[in-house]
Amino acid sequence: MHPKVAALESEIKPKKEIPEFFPGDELEVHIRVQEGEKVRTQVFTGVCIARKGAGLRETFTVRKISYGEGVERIFPIYSPNVVKIKLVKSRKDNRFAPRAKMYYLRKKKR
Repeated sequence: MHPKVAALESEIKPKKEIPEFFPGDELEVHIRVQEGEKVRTQVFTGVCIARKGAGLRETFTVRKISYGEGVERIFPIYSPNVVKIKLVKSRKDNRFAPRAKMYYLRKKKR
């Protein structure tokens, strides 16, 4: 990484409290959605299947099943549109293997 970018990232301190979560955990991601003049909060609930990056550029992928179709969405952790991240169920409580990426869930029906 370029030294100037690293220095800039080290100066900026994120203001959000992010819970500790890993791939395999079930999450509720509260997102700010703007429709015309109205702003509302929408909840995206699903299983975290991946986490990538580090620092301010870190992202995570959440997958859910909606009307029989799998839907995935990638969220930047420190985005201003992500209002809150809530841990619903830890992977210690569910049946998934502890892996870094859970892309095999794409082939599962449920």
